Amino acid sequence: MNYFPADRYFAYLTSPAIASMSNKENVVIIQPMGAIEQHGAHLPLIVDAAISIGVLAKTLEKLDPHIPAYALPPLYYGKSNEHSTFAGTITMSSQTMIAVLSDIAESIYRAGFRKLAFMNSHGGQPQILEIVARDLHEKYPDLMIFPLFTWRVPNVAKQLLTAKELELGIHGGDGETSLMLALLPAQVDMTKAVTEYPYGLPQHSMLSMEGANPFAWVTRDLSRSGVLGDAKAATKEKGEKILESLVDSWAQLIEDIYKFEQPKAYGNHLL
Repeated sequence: MNYFPADRYFAYLTSPAIASMSNKENVVIIQPMGAIEQHGAHLPLIVDAAISIGVLAKTLEKLDPHIPAYALPPLYYGKSNEHSTFAGTITMSSQTMIAVLSDIAESIYRAGFRKLAFMNSHGGQPQILEIVARDLHEKYPDLMIFPLFTWRVPNVAKQLLTAKELELGIHGGDGETSLMLALLPAQVDMTKAVTEYPYGLPQHSMLSMEGANPFAWVTRDLSRSGVLGDAKAATKEKGEKILESLVDSWAQLIEDIYKFEQPKAYGNHLL
């Protein structure tokens, strides 16, 4: 099954078409990725992967047709061991994920492409993407890799969600549930939605769950339901607004990647 525009789906290309493709060094190859992990009783396991797929599919429909960009087949599984005590979660180890992403990137490089974006929607693995990107660029100086997080582009979530939700609603809360109501409404059961925020966080401390000075945690430390946030507040209308703003920003981001040139310090003159 293909969710992306047929003319922008890498797997629909032929080997000769890739071999003869012009300007391959600037073609943008995008690896959508997420996770298969618990998101409470009201959301399916596919949330993170569905968000990457849904946002990217709509972005590629909107993208300037003159910008060459292709979606790779989605990488559904991720490093989800923080949810491993909840039924249904499937996780790769960090070592496996590093190996998988490295092999994908090296395959893309061998095909002649030089711009690869990891489009990740799972909050448990950005650090792995950054490690892979740095190591591969060190190995292949002309390979430009972009370790990106779907939500870290301008979007309207800050205008639609409460301050508490923006800080603590990081898993299955208002934002993700609203977006899933826009993307896969048939798979969302709002009758089972709950509101649960993390228990026992440090008070009056420099330490925080995901701030500048974080502590290690797994989901069972913070939540009984598996949800971190206010899922009850979610609406399809909010999800549609968030989706539209993410798509607009991702279209601009892909264009920026297409135009990007790797900085070269040796071309500068010391003052």
